[in-house]
Amino acid sequence: QFVESGGGLVQPGGSLSLSCTASGVYFTVITAAWWRRAPGKQRELVAQITRGGDIKYEDSVKGRFTISRDNTKSSVYLQMNNLRPEDTALYYCNAAVPFDDAWGQGTQVTVSS
Repeated sequence: QFVESGGGLVQPGGSLSLSCTASGVYFTVITAAWWRRAPGKQRELVAQITRGGDIKYEDSVKGRFTISRDNTKSSVYLQMNNLRPEDTALYYCNAAVPFDDAWGQGTQVTVSS
């Protein structure tokens, strides 16, 4: 199970920091990831980080978002800077190859003036 927090309402250009804690999974061995689902769109993979720290980003967030993890806390984080209205979505964490039964409630990020 994954539990996300840290979302909110922010103006364009603003920043938010998301956190996620995992339980019931072998967090230290998985490639952890942040996903998002915007209104009317399919869920998409935003960023992922391997257990060794190799990172990939979806093209639209490169240079603005930073993913990190703390294996001692079974946690993954997403620092989001220079937010845009198109970043508005429900953000989830899971593995990069997701566990279908481990999705959390997500945390809402709304970017609006």
